[in-house]
Amino acid sequence: MTTDLIYSDASELAELIRNREVSSVEVVQAHLDRIEATNPKINAVVTLADGALESAKAADAAVAAGVEAGPLHGVPFTAKDSFDTAGVLTQRGSPIFAGRVPDTDATSVARMKHAGGILLAKTNLPEFSYSTESDNLLTGRTNNPWNLNRTPGGSSGGESAAIAAGMSPLGLGSDLAISVRGPAAHTGIVALKATHGRIPMTGVWPRVPRRDWHVGPMARTIRDLALAYSVLSGPDGADGFATVPRAFDTGLGTSPDRPVRVGWLVDSGLGPIDPQVAATVRSAAEALKGTGVQVEEVSIPALERDNPLDLFNRQHVMEVKPAFRDVTVGHEDQMAKVSTSMLAGPDTSVESYVLAEQGIERLRDAFTEYFQRYDALLLPVLPIPAHEHGLAQFTINGQTVDATHIQTATIPFNLTGLPALSMRFGTSSDGLPIGVQLAVNWHAESTLLHIASLLESLSPVRDQHPTL
Repeated sequence: MTTDLIYSDASELAELIRNREVSSVEVVQAHLDRIEATNPKINAVVTLADGALESAKAADAAVAAGVEAGPLHGVPFTAKDSFDTAGVLTQRGSPIFAGRVPDTDATSVARMKHAGGILLAKTNLPEFSYSTESDNLLTGRTNNPWNLNRTPGGSSGGESAAIAAGMSPLGLGSDLAISVRGPAAHTGIVALKATHGRIPMTGVWPRVPRRDWHVGPMARTIRDLALAYSVLSGPDGADGFATVPRAFDTGLGTSPDRPVRVGWLVDSGLGPIDPQVAATVRSAAEALKGTGVQVEEVSIPALERDNPLDLFNRQHVMEVKPAFRDVTVGHEDQMAKVSTSMLAGPDTSVESYVLAEQGIERLRDAFTEYFQRYDALLLPVLPIPAHEHGLAQFTINGQTVDATHIQTATIPFNLTGLPALSMRFGTSSDGLPIGVQLAVNWHAESTLLHIASLLESLSPVRDQHPTL
């Protein structure tokens, strides 16, 4: 029974609790027991939220009394430790913020609670969320539950590892360049980065600059992403980027009146890709083709002309430096290497910054043109499966690249604000998950979730979990 509960998705757990087939107390306790049993090896959870069992008892009493239940009534969830949680430690992966306890919840946390969710725990991250590995000087390093010698990614790596290992059915991550989709691919779960501004960033640090930052749900099933997105999206009156009404959607919906059109690529501007990753993308394309979806290989020349990672480094890194300096002054001895290196790096010249902005505009134009012809783009999430901890370089197909190359396929959708989703569709020769990425037009989340759900039904690796 416990195994069934920890690997049931949030949608099923909510239904079981509503129908009184299982209690919220049983569900919460099963996940607390799982954390106790597996977290010492993985170090995904950094703080347990006080009162989870008491909240579960209240949820069960409400069901017994016939109170109308929210869509997540009695279901536990977790949140990356960059999300403010009222009365619960939020330390942002840094000794500088050790012991910090916010008075209020981030908008996304408050919305999960309003839907009936119960905050169970906070999860690990790199310092300030600025690394592709979840390791910091305060709460240490998170390991991948599929292989403890491999990374679960970053910056939402603690969240991805917790969900993959059955410590949580559903969680909140944030995504700057890779940070929900990459960790999801590393650990074999699913994650959504919706259109920029669809989910408010209020109460998530760093608050500035927010132009590339996104809040994103992470889960084990596409229907859970859809459920969480329905709970999380919409303006909150505080985030100036979150202005589009919740109901607005430009997608096809679940019953398009014409065949869905999907283009796929594995090499157009993405640099070297592991052959197993490329083969997984091709397999996903073939699977979609067998369902009547129109599928063809494509190229996007703008990705070859303007390196998105280079554009990001010249734009965002320059913009974040003032915020980093404000919080780290006088605490230089408490900073991790990534933050120290970022601040020590040369500033972007005004000319280079402007040229980067123009390159980003060209990317937006290119995707605008692409989505006039196609409903979705299918491509890799990562160039390689989960790698060993602490690598500074990767060798892929005989070509050596810097470790930041891991972000090449995800970062274009942060720079442009396009919605994108990561899901597993394969397995490497050494038993690690391999994911694929889907991207769609702005505000077309219904199309994204529809295609992802279809692909999930065709997946050769459904319902596979790590052995711990």
